[in-house]
This record gives sequence, C-alpha cells and structure tokens, in this order.
Amino acid sequence: MIDKTVQSCREAVAQVFDGASIMLGGFGNVGMPAQLIEALREQGSRDLTLISNGAGTGPYALGALVGDGRVRKVIASFPSPSAAEFRTRYLAGEIELELVPQGTLVERIRAGGCGLGGFYTPTAAGTDLAAGKETRVIDGQEYLLELPLKADFAFLKAHWGDRLGNLMYRGTMRNFNTVMATAAITVVAEVDRLVAVGEIPPDAVHTPGIFVDRLVCVERHPKVVELPREASAT
Repeated sequence: MIDKTVQSCREAVAQVFDGASIMLGGFGNVGMPAQLIEALREQGSRDLTLISNGAGTGPYALGALVGDGRVRKVIASFPSPSAAEFRTRYLAGEIELELVPQGTLVERIRAGGCGLGGFYTPTAAGTDLAAGKETRVIDGQEYLLELPLKADFAFLKAHWGDRLGNLMYRGTMRNFNTVMATAAITVVAEVDRLVAVGEIPPDAVHTPGIFVDRLVCVERHPKVVELPREASAT
C-alpha cells in the first residue's frame, strides 16, 4: 500500500544535505511551510540556496533560517523591509541575492518543471537585472533569455493531503506551491489535515500525488499569522 506520510517534520526533512537547493512555497506567511523550515533549522544543514518569493518576515521559519547563518544564497523577487535577518547579513556581505521579477521567477520555476530550456521575456530588459543575460530583439522589442530553475528539494504547505500525496490548497495558499511541486527532485509537504484517499474531490486535487514524495500533518503554529478568509478576500 502506498503511504507517503511520515510522523514528524524532523523525519520529513532528514535527507536535506549541506549545499542543497530548496524551493519554499509561500507569499509572506500564506502558504509558507513554516514547520518544515523550523525542522530544517534543528536538522542543521548549511550552505543552502533558497528559492522563494521573499526572504522571511520575522525571526521565525524562513527569516530565522537566514538569521542562523545557514543560507549561502537567496533567489527571490521581494526580500521585503521586514526581512531584517536577511538585510543584516546581505549588507554585511554574508549572503548572496539573485533578484528576479516575480512573474519571471514563477515562469523560470515552471520552465524547470516542464523541462524547457528557458524562455524570452521583455521584463527587466534594459535594467541592471539584464546584466550578463542573452538578449534578442523580437518585433522591434528587446527580450531577455531567462533560464529554468530547479532544486534538490521543494517544501510545500497545503490545507488537505492524503496518503498518496494528493494535495488541496485553500485560497491563495496555492501561490508558488503548485508550480514548485513540479520542479524539485524531492518534494515534501506539510498539511493542515490528513484525509482518506478519495475525500479530496478529483477536481480539487491541486497537486497530484505523483509529484509528492513525503507529507506530514501538522498543527497550525501560533507564530504563523494568516488573515481570516473573509478579511483576506476584501
């Protein structure tokens, strides 16, 4: 019987090695696999490359992992002003940043998951972000060649999951999680609720189990604050 569940976040992240690249789902705290990241802090891997929309929003999970000095490089679109740990280390020259426009970041990840060799985009053409990149003029407009992004691991956060690895997200929790599931060698998910196979309606399976290697059911951590659904919809 296929059963991809593990008993703890510590077990779920045990195979992460020094120097690994890790994609982290989430837009701010929404959809962030915070408890997997906290388990990674305990696990001790170092010299990591993180691929994420941001660089943390406080002294917990992503922000704390960066603050621990365990991250070599961040590939992100918005290391926000609240990412104090990242800012401190970046200004001290202790961490590298590859800044990628948000839409380009998503498409680079999608290209990695689809097996594409890259794509041309006008975004960032003529800016500092174009330095060192191949350019091409198409219909009179300059485009940049952007290369695909892949990773050794992807950490995801879903609302429901079953033992086969099928995942269902809630609302904007999907964000980067769905595309990252396709672009990593090993995909690990934390879920709010573990349900029986078949309880997730087929058209509500947002990430099929074929993409997921391990999943763990967690309780929502009090340090992760999300707006109520009614408030987030306004």
